Amino acid sequence: MSSSPLAYRRVLLKVSGEALMGGEDYGIDPKVIGRLADEVIEAQKAGAEVGVVIGGGNIFRGAGLAAGGMDRVTGDQMGMLATVINALAMQDALEKRGARVRVMSAIKINDVCEDYIRRRAIRHLEKGRIGIFAAGTGNPFFTTDSGAALRAIEIGADLLLKATKVDGVYDADPKKFPDAKRYDRLTYDEVLGQGLEVMDTAAFALARDSDLPLRIFDMSQPGVLLRILRGENIGTLVQGRA
Repeated sequence: MSSSPLAYRRVLLKVSGEALMGGEDYGIDPKVIGRLADEVIEAQKAGAEVGVVIGGGNIFRGAGLAAGGMDRVTGDQMGMLATVINALAMQDALEKRGARVRVMSAIKINDVCEDYIRRRAIRHLEKGRIGIFAAGTGNPFFTTDSGAALRAIEIGADLLLKATKVDGVYDADPKKFPDAKRYDRLTYDEVLGQGLEVMDTAAFALARDSDLPLRIFDMSQPGVLLRILRGENIGTLVQGRA
């Protein structure tokens, strides 16, 4: 692979908890989290500063628990704890590969990780550590998409990356409609005007109002993260206004 310069130096990678399941019905597939760790380390070795936010849907999803009758605040708190579990698993996978990592939580859980403090998070990245930001925003009613957008803005990320199971944003579900059109690039206003599902409303508003570029892509392709950081047009880029 060429050693071309990076187009983005500091990025925030958002990965869903469901993505960690791989072919399993629940929990974490070690092969999946190991491959994700390899991708992040490859990007960091190329010179990128990488922050990571992982959802908790492979263990608990607050909205789903609430739909089953549980108090929404309690359900969301359980979901936050699930993201801490995933963050610790990711930390372990990265450290086994020689990376330096810090897990920082939006809720106090000091026996297992640090509190999230913005200036300290930035310092970790500057010192060559991978930052994993757990527990979303620390508040109920906000998803980890919102947590990822917030952290990306706080650390001054050049790009917010959302890893999904599809290779970008389509005008319809590509699994149901084979002729669905994939967009290479969209503005935030176009996403809103066409009612496209990119991120939840709060996360999208944060990214739009801060003019934060967002790229949605398929994480299953080996080497895809570094290719994006080197400027390749992979997936869908959402940036700017109409």
